Amino acid sequence: MVTSELHATPSPDHRIRVLLVEDDRPIRERMTAILRAADRIDLVAAAATLAEARALCAAHVPAVLVTDLKLPDGSGLDLIHETRRLYPAMEIMVVSVLGDERSVLTAIEAGAAGYILKDSAAIDLVGSVLDLVAGRSPISTSIARTIVRRVQSRPDAPSATPPAEPVPSLTERETDILWGVAKGLTYSDIAERLGISRNTVLTHIKNIYRKLEVNSRGEAVFAAINHNIINLKG
Repeated sequence: MVTSELHATPSPDHRIRVLLVEDDRPIRERMTAILRAADRIDLVAAAATLAEARALCAAHVPAVLVTDLKLPDGSGLDLIHETRRLYPAMEIMVVSVLGDERSVLTAIEAGAAGYILKDSAAIDLVGSVLDLVAGRSPISTSIARTIVRRVQSRPDAPSATPPAEPVPSLTERETDILWGVAKGLTYSDIAERLGISRNTVLTHIKNIYRKLEVNSRGEAVFAAINHNIINLKG
């Protein structure tokens, strides 16, 4: 399914329903206050455990899930996997102290489209949620560097032996659009840059997802990097 990418960008008057999952009470209360004070955000609930998050997701089906990875009764990664399967239209963003390569890449592969570190100097939580629903992928600078280092350390230069796994074949236009997605552009931005309509961009996105066998922006970009379809060093 590709419905997670095909919703319209919310209008300025549209309130975005958000579910927050954070086990640390002081941090949860601070993030709750920030989200509740935002004009365009409707914080439907805040959970402290994986079990609570599962129940609240089912009860409210929010547009955006903001979750920690370390929960007292399980992993936020399990929640991301389940959410992507049960609610493919839901946007997912991780806010965590975990910035290691494994945690970041696993979360992106699971379906998270954004990843922000709690220890960032200034977390723009509201701005990140708005970016997420606008089609961008909010990500901490250090996390972006982690992904770039991962790509740069791969032994897959043109002279290297090609992978045994067949590389999905994307058209030049599909590659251009995927590059725009990787750069954090909205579908409207990509359409304007390429001189095509937004609906045409969405049609190409559907084809990209089908060819890469993915369901989200983060998965598409990660798959494209792994297959050398796009190169973040460029």
